[in-house]
Amino acid sequence: MSTNATISVGIFAAFMFGAVALGLLSLRGRDRTNLTEWSIGGRSLGVVLIFVLMAGETYTSFSYLGAAGWSYNYGMPVFYLLAYLAIGFAVGYVVGPILWHYAHRNNLHNITDITAYRFDSPWFGAAVAILTTVFLLPYIQLQITGMGVVVSTISYGTIGLGTGYFIAFVVTEAFIIFSGLRGSAWVSILKDSLVIVTLLIVFVYVPVHYFGGLGPMLDRLVAERPEWLVLPGHGDESLGMLWFATTGLLNGVVYTIFPTTVAGYLGAKSPGVLRRNAIIMPFYQVLLFVPILLGLAAVFVVPGLRDSNLAMFELVVDSMPAWLVGLVGVAGALSSIVPMAVFMLVIGTMWGRSVLGVHPRTAPRQKQLSQLVTFLVGLVALLFTFISPSTLVQLSVLSYQGLAQLLPVVLISLLWKRMSTAGAAAGLASGVVVVALLVATGNDPWLGINAGLLGLAVNILVNVAVTVARPATAPPERLAVDELAEPTPVPN
Repeated sequence: MSTNATISVGIFAAFMFGAVALGLLSLRGRDRTNLTEWSIGGRSLGVVLIFVLMAGETYTSFSYLGAAGWSYNYGMPVFYLLAYLAIGFAVGYVVGPILWHYAHRNNLHNITDITAYRFDSPWFGAAVAILTTVFLLPYIQLQITGMGVVVSTISYGTIGLGTGYFIAFVVTEAFIIFSGLRGSAWVSILKDSLVIVTLLIVFVYVPVHYFGGLGPMLDRLVAERPEWLVLPGHGDESLGMLWFATTGLLNGVVYTIFPTTVAGYLGAKSPGVLRRNAIIMPFYQVLLFVPILLGLAAVFVVPGLRDSNLAMFELVVDSMPAWLVGLVGVAGALSSIVPMAVFMLVIGTMWGRSVLGVHPRTAPRQKQLSQLVTFLVGLVALLFTFISPSTLVQLSVLSYQGLAQLLPVVLISLLWKRMSTAGAAAGLASGVVVVALLVATGNDPWLGINAGLLGLAVNILVNVAVTVARPATAPPERLAVDELAEPTPVPN
């Protein structure tokens, strides 16, 4: 192993041990037998922990790899990330407190709890848990893959991808099974501190090193690659303004009912924490400009990359000292570990509450069942990464659009008292089928429109039609209408 690799890997290993220790330390003074404490942090997380936790959900390994890769390949279309997150935080300012009050009042832990309670139907909650798991599994696999790429790259090729995958699995499981959501929030403090510091350094260092400054780099981009700066960019014509608008709108709204986002909502100690977080979070997303700009810089420095996801790290490894490469690698790795941990926890909680723990005999063991599923789902994603890496990646293409179909079930149903279980189920099934067909036939986007939005339109139409034919009236306690009227805050 070269000197550079030894330094970089040594720094990386030290921080990985530190991350596990930090996650386990979060257990001090907490009730380790309580499912609420494990799954949603005892509903007691303040502004700082909610901020770093939800920042961890939006700033993943995709931000380091995928954002730079999209920027390298296409240019301007990558800014849909900033657009949909801005919309999501704005909508979340309203939706987050609604879901918090509803779940707090009814002792609910996740979106499948919300579904089962709203429709008074455990089987519907179980069905949503299974469907959601199918769409979330690819995200876990993508984080494992992302960490493998990061570890292999910052080790200057001395550590293989497979070892990187295994490290991602072990480090994540080592703290999330025991510490739960609070542990992930604590590790996020370390992760976000490193993300901010390393990206600011890289933002200054790389343009100066290769171009003499950010200004000369942008001047060259305008002069030699102007198509990267307008829609549809250097890519398919389908990535034009209509795609940008529909994708930003759909993803922004869906972000507010995304299972991991809802876990963050329900972990807050008060609705005020969520509102303050919704105001602060858009400023944090400014950091996304760094990998985007470095992806554009890589167009000139390393043209013809076989794997565009390496655009940013190619520049970092080539130009920066080994100790700084190690720190950037740690930030990238933790940006895989934190969201992966929450994805696994959310799936575990859904199954522990709504599938395996729904029977009276197993209900007292919901936490243990949730922890078991958390381990198993990580193991399944790891095995898929080794055995058939393309399987889950292909499924990930329709993951966000598929989860978009939960919007009527999880949110609209809380405000529309006549929505029936039959209408909600029929609409959900129809929307998923439409999205799957459009994606499978290569029609996403269709005429420039995001397939998820088309599926959601069919979903709502079918839902309304079936509900009109077979209406139901939910009792007031199963609705969230009162939450819109700013109810008196529940004492902490």
